[in-house]
Amino acid sequence: MSTFNINDTPSQKDKVIIVTGSNIGLGYETALELAKKEATVIMACRNMDKANAAKNKILASVPNADLVTMKLDLGDLASVKSFSENFLAKYDKLDILINNAGIMIPPYQLTKDGFESQFGVNHLGHFYLTGLLLDRVNATPDSRIVVLSSLAHTQGEINFDDLQNKEKYSAMTAYQQSKLANIIFALELQRRLEKAGHQTIAVAAHPGISNTNLGQHVPRILYYLLMPLFLFMIHSPNSGAMPTLLAALGNDVKGGEYFGPTGRREMKGPAGRARIAGRAKNTEVAKRLWEVSEQLTGIQYL
Repeated sequence: MSTFNINDTPSQKDKVIIVTGSNIGLGYETALELAKKEATVIMACRNMDKANAAKNKILASVPNADLVTMKLDLGDLASVKSFSENFLAKYDKLDILINNAGIMIPPYQLTKDGFESQFGVNHLGHFYLTGLLLDRVNATPDSRIVVLSSLAHTQGEINFDDLQNKEKYSAMTAYQQSKLANIIFALELQRRLEKAGHQTIAVAAHPGISNTNLGQHVPRILYYLLMPLFLFMIHSPNSGAMPTLLAALGNDVKGGEYFGPTGRREMKGPAGRARIAGRAKNTEVAKRLWEVSEQLTGIQYL
């Protein structure tokens, strides 16, 4: 694969693309670059004030951007359903669904439906959203579903005995589990799409280490102590968004692939193919996670 350069990507005019969590960080940078490419970008966000502020910020630099803000709270399945119904009523196609939104190492809390927040938002909310929109995606030629994972997936484990971390909560362990669930979901989704004969492809991406709002729950003293070290390891949110954009727009992307920075330990650098941890390729775990996700969200597809 040649080095990805967003500037070499052709216009995406007439394409409809959803980016969850696009008011800040990686999602914002993704929406900005897609807007520059003339796509219709649906900014699916929990906080509409922040979403509209982000939209106006993009419009200030891309005056002709085709941006639509829509409310989506991935921690509330009723909100996910409402968003999907609103989108399907307005658009007859969906070229690319980018499951970007996520939270990282918050204090223990539950979603509105009673799920541990990281597993609920990062995985279950996107699992449900994808299922509700899948028919529209499959009906759109050359469509893609992009799922955001993380380097943290390599340390994750799906704890089926305590998926919601009720017994002993570790914010990082829960985050690692949710990010492993993301990539397992992407790979299993691709297998099921192929088996069903659909042309839609599912791919995954990770940003490496990027200075975004995801670190808001890192203790401040630790953050400042480690920042001098992190400066050598991190790259900008815009650079962190490039693997997502490669997964979404790259012309030689295949289903089931994973993209991230290609520098040392995939922490930063040009976007390219990334390494998938062996634990993410376990098809028995994938099948069980899919079935459990169906049970918890109440949706069945593929």
